[in-house]
Amino acid sequence: MSQANTTDITTYMQSVGKQARAASRALAAANTGDKNSALMAIHDELVNAKPDILAANKIDMDNGHKNELDSALLDRLELNEARFNAMLQGLKDVASLPDPIGEVTDMTYQPSGIHLGKMRVPLGVVGMIYESRPNVTLEAASLALKSGNAIILRGGSEAFESNQAIAKCIIKGLGHTDLSEHSVQVLQTTDRAAVGELITMTEYVDVIVPRGGKGLIERISNDARVPVIKHLDGNCHTFIDSDADPEIAIKVSVNAKTHRYGTCNTMETLLIDASIAKDLLPKIATAIIEADDAMQLRVDDSAQSILADVITLNGHLSAATSEDWDTEYLAPILAVKVVDGIDEAIEHINTHGSHHTDVIITDNYTKSQRFIREVDSASVMINASSRFADGFEYGLGAEIGISTDKIHARGPVGLEGLTSQKWIVYGHGEVRA
Repeated sequence: MSQANTTDITTYMQSVGKQARAASRALAAANTGDKNSALMAIHDELVNAKPDILAANKIDMDNGHKNELDSALLDRLELNEARFNAMLQGLKDVASLPDPIGEVTDMTYQPSGIHLGKMRVPLGVVGMIYESRPNVTLEAASLALKSGNAIILRGGSEAFESNQAIAKCIIKGLGHTDLSEHSVQVLQTTDRAAVGELITMTEYVDVIVPRGGKGLIERISNDARVPVIKHLDGNCHTFIDSDADPEIAIKVSVNAKTHRYGTCNTMETLLIDASIAKDLLPKIATAIIEADDAMQLRVDDSAQSILADVITLNGHLSAATSEDWDTEYLAPILAVKVVDGIDEAIEHINTHGSHHTDVIITDNYTKSQRFIREVDSASVMINASSRFADGFEYGLGAEIGISTDKIHARGPVGLEGLTSQKWIVYGHGEVRA
């Protein structure tokens, strides 16, 4: 599929913005039935176009191999049978979720006689910039439609064919409804200048959601004039407490690290209490290596002294540097540090983590509660894999991203994260004295 004639990027983006703003006003007034009908019409178009979408993805994958994209990027780019089916299921899940728009909460009477509360409303127009994962195109579109927002999507050049094939189905699906086909617009250009326009069109765009590598997020955050919901890197930790169940510690650690490497909720650093490290660390390390023989462990001095004599780990160990504690590897590499209890673990996570997802493995209730209170991250877990930090797993149907911000939305951003609230007031002729 060729790119559209978008030589004059400014003119093109202004047209996209105007269309999105007009569509957002109609969407804000759309009822739940209309929005769900649109989602299911898109679902049917995707089913019919499955061979075309997978063929388009193969073109992107072939180009990715030719361009020597790294393995993590290729993993996120691939649309296989299972991921395609999961994409369809996510769309159906979003359609089945309660519609947040128009929900009224916190109604109270004031001494003046007025009756006031809050109503949930769409943000308006969402601009999203993302890399690799073509399933994000559909996830973001479905969440935007259900929450009454128009959305402008700018995917990476590496996924251009896949994104355009999915966009074609979205447009055809919307064509079967009364909703505007401009409710979802996937940019038909990979020109980087389009990003610069999108993040500064304050008259047309209400919020920007960047989703990708750290460099992309930093560029958008620095240059945007539109408010940004940031999705920074996922330097996630698992802390094995002195009161951990050994079987749970091993099972969760293996899953958190080896289930998938190219995701932001994959464990990148393992912390273990010094009092149990000698007995338990070799078992965890061995299990992780057995799950993937390509795994490399970047270890501190204490971990090195414990693991050096474990024969099966020969060739898998190297000394950690200060950079390792701050790195999102997205690869079969794991940093390992022995810590002196929960105090040092919390301090390490809050200092070196990316405030994404962090886990404690413990049977000690008091320490587990302290961990979830004091660790400053969007998701904090007890005795569960960090891989659960995901909109689908959280029951959101899908996610538009995982926010590491603290204002408005934090963690997986689903329907509610794409809404705001306004005050509503009922009166009976009251006037202020």
